[in-house]
Amino acid sequence: MFRNQYDTDVTVWSPEGRLLQVEYAMESVKQGSACVGMRSSSHTVLGALKRSVSELSSHQKKIIEIDDHIGIGIAGLTADARSLAKWMMNECLNHKYVYGTPMPSSRLVTDLADRHQRTTQTYVRRPYGVGLLVASYDEKTGPHLYQTCPSGNIYEYYASAIGARSQSGRTYLEKHYESFAEATKDDLIMHALRALAGCVTGDGELTRDNGSIAVVGKDESFILIEGDELQPYLDRLELEGGGAADADEDDDDDDDEEEKTDAMETEQ
Repeated sequence: MFRNQYDTDVTVWSPEGRLLQVEYAMESVKQGSACVGMRSSSHTVLGALKRSVSELSSHQKKIIEIDDHIGIGIAGLTADARSLAKWMMNECLNHKYVYGTPMPSSRLVTDLADRHQRTTQTYVRRPYGVGLLVASYDEKTGPHLYQTCPSGNIYEYYASAIGARSQSGRTYLEKHYESFAEATKDDLIMHALRALAGCVTGDGELTRDNGSIAVVGKDESFILIEGDELQPYLDRLELEGGGAADADEDDDDDDDEEEKTDAMETEQ
């Protein structure tokens, strides 16, 4: 990408009808570490790859609990995600204080999309450079998986993957999503790990240090599975041969094609 006279502010349209700063924000999501999500008839599972800036540092947190029934996985600018997560936590607490019940996830995600959209229309602000996968379980409507975009769009998915090299994970999810509805919690966790295995860069591998899984479901509060708790699932994955780790070069070509065709979905 390069600078031009139409990307100096988020409110400036290009002759092609594009908001370039919004597209730049969407590009930052594609460069973030991968995050996958999927849901069955009773549970929603998130999986994320954690990055460390050096061998001497700890790994960044990529999955955040919002409430007992909602959590998010992030791809993009972690600082922006923390700001949004704090706002989401406050919204859930305020709703619970006023109404005495957990906040419906659809209402929270819609308000979140409105918050994203306002930054694309305001002169003094920039878009949030982060994409979120929102996993939730509502007592009335069951499990949900939403994806948010810096442009203000929201989508509900059976399964999705965002971030760098996420095309490998999406390819795996597209092949197996029809079996997710009847899958158990452990089956969903293994599917998430197989999808993540194909998103690891270079010669790296999925380990208990850089992997993270979260589960929320019926009669089950949001739980985060990392470190020693994740190791038994990684051992099962190793016995299976690594799942989606053998992604071919066509997935990288698909990523390049995505950058051209999915530049910005404003649903005009």
